[in-house]
Amino acid sequence: MDEQAGITVRRALELPGLRGGLPEVVAGADRLHRTVRWAHAGEVPNIASLLKGGELLLTTGIGLGTRPAEQRAFVQRLADRGIAALVVELGPRFGRLPAAVVETARAAGLPLVQLHREVPFVSVTEEIHTEIVNGHYALLRQADEVHRRCTDALLDGGGVPQVLRILADFAGNPVFLETAEGQLLYAAAGASGPPTAAEPLQVWEGLRAQRADREAGPPAGTVLVDVPGGGHGAGAVRARLVLPPVATPLLPVHRMAAERAAGILAVVLMQARQEDDLAARGRGDFLTDLAEGRVAADDAPAQAAVLGFRPGDGPLLPVVMRLDPEPAPSATWAPLARAVLEELASVGVPVLLGVRPVEGRIPLLLGLRAESERAAVADRVAAALRAGVERAGLERPGGRRPVVVVGVPGGWAAASAGLRHAAETATAAGGLPERPWHDARRLDIDLLLWRLRDHPDLSAFVDRAIGPLLAHDRTSRAPLLPTLTTFLDHASRKAETARELHLNRQTLYNRLARISDLLGTDLDDPQTVLALSLALRARRHVR
Repeated sequence: MDEQAGITVRRALELPGLRGGLPEVVAGADRLHRTVRWAHAGEVPNIASLLKGGELLLTTGIGLGTRPAEQRAFVQRLADRGIAALVVELGPRFGRLPAAVVETARAAGLPLVQLHREVPFVSVTEEIHTEIVNGHYALLRQADEVHRRCTDALLDGGGVPQVLRILADFAGNPVFLETAEGQLLYAAAGASGPPTAAEPLQVWEGLRAQRADREAGPPAGTVLVDVPGGGHGAGAVRARLVLPPVATPLLPVHRMAAERAAGILAVVLMQARQEDDLAARGRGDFLTDLAEGRVAADDAPAQAAVLGFRPGDGPLLPVVMRLDPEPAPSATWAPLARAVLEELASVGVPVLLGVRPVEGRIPLLLGLRAESERAAVADRVAAALRAGVERAGLERPGGRRPVVVVGVPGGWAAASAGLRHAAETATAAGGLPERPWHDARRLDIDLLLWRLRDHPDLSAFVDRAIGPLLAHDRTSRAPLLPTLTTFLDHASRKAETARELHLNRQTLYNRLARISDLLGTDLDDPQTVLALSLALRARRHVR
């Protein structure tokens, strides 16, 4: 069998049909390893146009023509078409092959065979086709045996590494599973493979270096098989099997086996994704039940331990991240949880993370050694959460970044209330200016206003307090609302406000006087300042 799933020219000449014709190879003896994918008999001069390549052509030479130029053109067209070999039966047409035919075949590297005895072409083609079909069947049986072994390994509790090891052992070469983007997921070498296949990671590093140097794909002869992930288009490829010919050449049976293994791996990876998704949702359900009081504080540590969370004796820090403004598609939550957990590994504290796709948020508990760690850990956790979202491909260009709210550290009872408070505050913080993370303790007023967002009295309050200013800004080229906002953010300190707005003091005084006139208020009155501050905050939440 040859690498293109057929038989060789040499094997075809050994079959009884052609052997009975006393075949003599007169050209291309060094090319008898060529693959015969089909046998065809024909006598027309334009036979080359009817072929696809890889055929063994049987003829008595009628179509060769009588002039040397015709004969050279006939052979050259067959060589250009890529046939495997030309077999000419000697007889009434030719007692021996013309020199033009032999010379052209030699120059073109085309195997040329003359038969000294008459043979029934139909029997020859039947024998060759039977041999090819039997060869295909033998390949299928070998590939099916690999498939059976892989299936048995899974039924015995194995996973991706065991499947790859079976495939590598069969191919006699290392096998790699990489992402669609080319990142290595798993590597395996066969248990009985040669020394060159014993260190697959070294082989992988070499292949990666070659790709970088050549800016090209893998070496010639490498088998690449996509592992489907469901769906259509580019996103349908979940991973890719890579079998490079490191120790021995790869044959069609190795590709067949890899294709069958890819089908098994697709199921394994899909199951792993489903298990990851179920586990992440299970942790999210536990954290939500804890927040809603459905899990007692006394029972929570044991349930959390079952989920792999053992924080020690230090305080627990509740954190909630909300994807804003639209939740991620359901299928992305498990990859998102994995990416976030991998980023959180660098934080260095125990973490229990879950997902809540319905609410579009990720709740988590962290185990601190002391309350003094809160700010530093919150900084690292917020950065890790956003890095995980970016890795999962959920950052929308021009969209708002996810909101991260950090609660108050405490015991399990405090964690229950802290998670609930952080989750609600994360929703309320969606309309606030972006920050790396929001302190839940400083957002109680915003949370209260958000709870009243649908109450008509809140809208009426905003309209009474700053309505004239909003009306002015809708028609003016120089809006005044940013000036008022900055002034109140700086606790009515005019010098700091002027520096923030890059204004001289007189310009700021003129703007503040204009605001006072429009609103009919005194900006030096504490009650007025309180009312305006509440109105500006409420404006972020009212509909």
